Amino acid sequence: MNRLVLLSAISLIAFSAGTSAKAEELAVVGSWSGLPLHKQYEAPFWNEKLPELSGGDLTAALTTHDQMGISGGDVFRLLSQGVFDVGMTVADYAVSDSVALEGLDVPLIATDAPTAQKAVEAARPMVDDIYRDVFNAKVLGIAPYPPQVVFCNADIGSLDDLKGKKVRASGRMTAKFLEALGAEGVNVGFGEVPGALQRGVVDCAITGAGSGYNAGWWEVSTHLMPLPLGGWDPVVTAINLDKWNALSDEQKATLEKGVKEGLEAPAWETAQNALENDVACLTGNGECPYGDARGLILVEASEDDQEKARNVLITEVLPDWAERAGGDWAKRWSDSVGKVTGVKLETN
Repeated sequence: MNRLVLLSAISLIAFSAGTSAKAEELAVVGSWSGLPLHKQYEAPFWNEKLPELSGGDLTAALTTHDQMGISGGDVFRLLSQGVFDVGMTVADYAVSDSVALEGLDVPLIATDAPTAQKAVEAARPMVDDIYRDVFNAKVLGIAPYPPQVVFCNADIGSLDDLKGKKVRASGRMTAKFLEALGAEGVNVGFGEVPGALQRGVVDCAITGAGSGYNAGWWEVSTHLMPLPLGGWDPVVTAINLDKWNALSDEQKATLEKGVKEGLEAPAWETAQNALENDVACLTGNGECPYGDARGLILVEASEDDQEKARNVLITEVLPDWAERAGGDWAKRWSDSVGKVTGVKLETN
């Protein structure tokens, strides 16, 4: 889809939404329309909470990247050009534009939501710099998808059983991690995964447990390993820097506080319970609050699995990232994210 068509589509959305003469309407492109993060947090915030918080001074014309027909990897590129005002998508979709950004979502760095939130908050100054310099954007907030776990259409009983298997990765660092474990990391779009699992293009695939439940991955999988091999897939909300600078100080304060308290904070507050509920819904081990429970075989990672995975992360995956990122990114990561997660990354 070219820039002219995108601009026309955004204009039509803004026109159809209708605004008051004095209101500042923001053209907003959200994350996946069918997943809980958008339905439970993004849409209510932009459609209802922001106009209420601002007294009608700030409103939004909201769509999502999949509804617009653009890839997740293009969201922040188009945001940098001012095609729309605010963009929200998984940070891992943008790592081809910035290797340093991989440091936001490190596999197995956090196995629970409070630790994951601490890691994201520690990484925030680095992320702010990346979005300013690479995407001409200001970060407003970072919210989690549930941890990225492993769905398999194959018999697995431990982490060692991934060796030799083709696994859809949720990001570049995850792909490197899988390769270090002896698996083959395969790049498959989220929407293409069910068909790939069914046809044997991949044996396993990584995504959020809730995302897999909502997308029907349980129909083409047999086993679930709820070890966060793909990190937490943080979703960044960012505004075009030129648009940000054009807002009044009052509008800036309202928008920044609103995203933090009305979108980011509630998403983090429910992240841990969401994982437990999602696993129950996928395996039938516990009560499913969303609908029918499914029957995937639950594969709990052993202490040996977790120790092996963490060792691979520290000795192979992170040093590889540090070398590729270059500059002082490894030191900045070690002094921030590494410090709050207890992972020391040796730097030169």
